[in-house]
Amino acid sequence: MKRRRFCETLAGTGFLLGTGAGATLNRVWAFQNTANLSHVEARYYKKHPDREIECLLCPRICKLGDKERGYCGVRQNDGGTYYTLVYGKACSANIDPIEKKPFFHFLPGTDAFSIATAGCNVNCKFCQNWQISQVRAEQVPHFDLPPVEVAAAAERTGCRSVAYTYTEPTVFFEYMYDSAVEARRKGLKNCVVTAGHIQPEPLQDLLKVVDAVKIDLKAFRQDFYKEYVRGELQPVLESIRMVSRSKVWLEIVYLVIPTLNDAEQDIRSMCRWMAKEIGRDIPLHFTRFQPMYLVKNLPPTPISTLESLRDIAIQEEMHYVYVGNVPGHSAENTYCPRCRSTVIERFGMQVKAVAMNKGACGSCQYPIPGIWA
Repeated sequence: MKRRRFCETLAGTGFLLGTGAGATLNRVWAFQNTANLSHVEARYYKKHPDREIECLLCPRICKLGDKERGYCGVRQNDGGTYYTLVYGKACSANIDPIEKKPFFHFLPGTDAFSIATAGCNVNCKFCQNWQISQVRAEQVPHFDLPPVEVAAAAERTGCRSVAYTYTEPTVFFEYMYDSAVEARRKGLKNCVVTAGHIQPEPLQDLLKVVDAVKIDLKAFRQDFYKEYVRGELQPVLESIRMVSRSKVWLEIVYLVIPTLNDAEQDIRSMCRWMAKEIGRDIPLHFTRFQPMYLVKNLPPTPISTLESLRDIAIQEEMHYVYVGNVPGHSAENTYCPRCRSTVIERFGMQVKAVAMNKGACGSCQYPIPGIWA
């Protein structure tokens, strides 16, 4: 019924529909008309002599001459002015359960109107949405979905929030920001699914208009980031700190890749860092890897590895530790840290039962942190 409701809402608009991230495209690589891209001035850049610019959006600090694009492939210097090419140009729009993001302490059991544009500012060799993230905007089908229509579609379809997801929302920052403002005008919440590879100033501005951020922490080692992400670890850790110190809800996902980032000592060090820097109440998801994109030579993560890493996190006194991509596993549930009662029971992306009272455990009244209403 969700898909039917979504299709009925957007019928006649010419929007491209999909069942999820990446599924929208079916590996369409033909170039689209570049004239159909946006030409909206970007934020967070500096002008230099000779029509050169310096992008200040993400840690790459791309320095570009006239007609050159940034690493993300969706922002271009045109005559000394920097433009976003994907403002209002969605390549995927879907209704998803919020648990898919995953958010487990943010409006459980509700739907999120999820959007993405092409592009990314990192290059994860294990990316699950590479068909739309590792391309330029003109290489994928896209459709006009301006911010006001994002908010309207979310409201019409009964979604409680708008999610900026699938690719890297940082690269469509202006579109995300303005959509978040429109969504708030309709009483909706906003959530961001990001790798956290962003500069402090734009992140600080973004935190003023969104309600929840999920950051994918790819590993706890710089050498992994350099080889498998083509990014930097420290800016991600700083983003995690910034979100945790704001009023915005934060959750962390750690995709566990066999032999690459599953060393027990790394996980122990990461949990100790989290406990010190952001606290023990931040949900931590250990997610199962599936081979895809450029990492197909490794098997799916053994469930026993996920369980072992979760045990380490619990030993380090992290309060809410989950196992992801293993439907039916008991570690999908939320347990009260005090009495160990099940406060939210899940099966995959479905919430089966909630035993909470005004944000507290239904059994012992221990407060469970999150955004519940």
